[in-house]
Amino acid sequence: MTRTKNILGTIAAVGLVAVSIHADVPVGPPTFTDPLTIDNPYHPFVVGRMKFFEIRQGHTDGEVVDTYLPEVRVFDVDGTMVSTRALEEMELEDGELVEISHNYFAQADDGTVYYFGEVVDIYEDGMVVSHDGSWLVGGPTMPGDPADTADAEEPTIYMPGNPEVGDVFFPEDLLPYVYESDEIVKVEKNVSVPGGHFEDCIVTEESSVLSEDTEMKWYAPGMGVIKGKESGEILVLVDVVDP
Repeated sequence: MTRTKNILGTIAAVGLVAVSIHADVPVGPPTFTDPLTIDNPYHPFVVGRMKFFEIRQGHTDGEVVDTYLPEVRVFDVDGTMVSTRALEEMELEDGELVEISHNYFAQADDGTVYYFGEVVDIYEDGMVVSHDGSWLVGGPTMPGDPADTADAEEPTIYMPGNPEVGDVFFPEDLLPYVYESDEIVKVEKNVSVPGGHFEDCIVTEESSVLSEDTEMKWYAPGMGVIKGKESGEILVLVDVVDP
């Protein structure tokens, strides 16, 4: 997603092949029998849920709001039509809107969540000034898609069905537009944030050859991301509102 993507970069496109020392990470094309039921413990999709985050970065007050939308978007994957869920991410700095992105996900039969891309609006002074970072499987196919949206051939792995330490996967993988390499570095962690105390969390490390920085993210069962940390910035969950 774009807050991370703007920090991370691109190496090369490897499609749906995930490099891992564990067989639990898929290495071939997924099967989507019931793609809209996204109940992966570490990236669940609860329609109507809203998650509120605080960004702690020097003297800047930042907020991120994730909204799990009811809308469905269908993508053509090698001739198979796959329905996806839409997650809206909105970021503000000092009360000013800086970015809105719509991110699309579906769950395969083995529990792996796949990422079909995102449409990004970047704001300055209340006006959209860029769509940098937009990419979609099949490229721009709907009237609201930016014309310069990058065209990906296949969805990417966003969260394995059974994440284990050492698993490596690539949620964003489209040279030269976006790239993100994730590795599961810890499991069974207890984490406290203003939004609650969570057990059995996993920790990922996100990296790129285009930046010296890496980002750590904590995922809680039934909740997904609850914390993120990179140099000079911490993102923490402060509240959750369920329908």
